[in-house]
Amino acid sequence: MPKRIDIPVPDLTGRRALVTGASDGVGFEIALRLARAGADLILPVRNADKGEAALARIRAEVPQARVERRRLDLAALDTVRALVEELNAEGAPLHLLVNNAGVMTPPTRKLSADGFEWQLATNHLGHAALTVGVLPLLQSGQGRVVSQVSVAADQGRVLWDDLNSQRRYDAMAAYSSSKILVGLFAAELDRRSSAHGWGVRSLLSHPGVTPTNLLAAQPELGRARDTTAVRVIRALSRRGLVFGTPASAALTAVYAGTSPDARGGRLYGPSGLRHLGGPPAEQPLYGRLTGADDAARAWQVTGELLGTPLPG
Repeated sequence: MPKRIDIPVPDLTGRRALVTGASDGVGFEIALRLARAGADLILPVRNADKGEAALARIRAEVPQARVERRRLDLAALDTVRALVEELNAEGAPLHLLVNNAGVMTPPTRKLSADGFEWQLATNHLGHAALTVGVLPLLQSGQGRVVSQVSVAADQGRVLWDDLNSQRRYDAMAAYSSSKILVGLFAAELDRRSSAHGWGVRSLLSHPGVTPTNLLAAQPELGRARDTTAVRVIRALSRRGLVFGTPASAALTAVYAGTSPDARGGRLYGPSGLRHLGGPPAEQPLYGRLTGADDAARAWQVTGELLGTPLPG
């Protein structure tokens, strides 16, 4: 059995947090840990039934939890805009946004509702539109944005000349490209917030490697059965070997989002062997995420793809 890992989390009573991808896996565990600390939770999900099941599980473990479900499909920008409009109309400050949801390596090229390659759309563009859209609420809450990258952001490159993988689709190359973009955008958000006095901190986290649905069977993405990789990861995780569990993997984002010691523009991940599992700790920013010119380019290109200039 893996050893249970936990971290101290400040009292979050009265603090409003939004976590994407919280219907299962690491996202659910992030939401559960924030609920235990007293946060008011917004869980925007694509699948309403899975969302309601997640809410029921959280309330079963934390009876006093304040948690609500909203609709969001990150691969459909009209749903992002609808959620942004709802939240801004309500006007409540947002203290924490965790951009956690993601998809990984569909075996064949798949397009979003807006015509973008699925991983680019879900992992990066939907989150970027959400983040910029709720920026006024984050400013009023002096909030933090935590963006989940991946160990894949330490390999490959941004496919600047073929972001939509139209010329050639390589599932892992497209995944790495999307996650590097996530990291560059997050780093640029923190730089622009500091330069313009927005009062928002943007931090990066990665969960290490853990058995979640990212590599499991997902017929809607063209994956009919679990990959060999996820079967191996599950077996080792159950034995507490090398890899983390979803609960331990969630702690890096929780730490980045709540710890008084976590700093904007920094990367937090597991501290164990090869950063695959273990307690959270600050780690050197991946080399692919350190270039200021690349980060500024990611900001500009993202605005062009979304069809709107970004602030700053």
